[in-house]
Amino acid sequence: MLMGKCVLSILILFCSAGVAAAGDMEITPFSTFNQSPLVMIYGLPHDTGADITPAGKFHIALNQDLASNYTVNSNQREQITLDGESYRLALAARYGIIPGWEVGVEIPYIFQGGGFLDSFVIDWHNTFGLPKGGRDSAPKNLMNYSYRKDGVQKLQVDHSGSGIGDISLTGGARLYDVLDEDRHDSLALKGAIKLPTGDSSYLGGSGGTDAMLQLCGSSTNYSEWGSLGVYGSAGALVMSKGDVLRDQHRTLAGFGTFGLGWGPASWISFKVQLNANTPMYRDSSLDELGKNSMMLIFGGDLRLPGEYLVDIGVAEDVAVATAPDVTFHLGLSKRF
Repeated sequence: MLMGKCVLSILILFCSAGVAAAGDMEITPFSTFNQSPLVMIYGLPHDTGADITPAGKFHIALNQDLASNYTVNSNQREQITLDGESYRLALAARYGIIPGWEVGVEIPYIFQGGGFLDSFVIDWHNTFGLPKGGRDSAPKNLMNYSYRKDGVQKLQVDHSGSGIGDISLTGGARLYDVLDEDRHDSLALKGAIKLPTGDSSYLGGSGGTDAMLQLCGSSTNYSEWGSLGVYGSAGALVMSKGDVLRDQHRTLAGFGTFGLGWGPASWISFKVQLNANTPMYRDSSLDELGKNSMMLIFGGDLRLPGEYLVDIGVAEDVAVATAPDVTFHLGLSKRF
């Protein structure tokens, strides 16, 4: 119900307001990351942009991610099932404390459950000839996150839950920023500390504290053909021992993004982005736990009157089973 109200409110805002036409469209990243139930609980960054909020200004964003998971895998020692749906609604605020420096906070609300997308995803796969991986023969709209190793049940979450997730405290520093009539180049260093405020019993959090540091860069060129942009980031995530698969949990992971975009008009842009991260777990030969993850996001941005920005994207798991089958991303942001 909460998801429906939030999505509907943003869609009504867009439909009633129309689109704006003020200035060139900056090419910015999708504010999303790997929503696998065993990955999203850690401190991967949701915002990999190189922008730093000007001193005395706020940047407020409301990001929503609806992810559908289905994978079943096994070997001689391990069996895993990830069947369910997650919804993540995050309010993020950043404030420019002095020129070139910002601080912020992200407060997520997490829902884990059976959801309603199974039939839609099956039809999507049928339409485009994509493999269904057994999803079409499995019970619909049920939740089962299960992992068994060497005869020991190490994870079993089959009940829905919702609540505040792990809150993150963020910060950033501008390293380079040059803007002229036909080009904008930026480089920034950003970091975050994720606190164990979520409930790990339903995978609403990890139960541990994480620290993240990343380098973000972007370059947008403005021409008669519109805005042409490229951006990327690379970073490291340090994680304390949490509650989820504690004895197999890694303390260090790497991540990165790379994206391209084109804004043909001042109110719209089209983007494609690749997100990757190294495994969060060790001592497993299953793709879901021990393989590098890669997901492809495509969509774009719409600028509304008042300089509101709507971010719309759909993500697919390029490295199969390392990320959700499909994730729908919707965001709304504004600088005040």
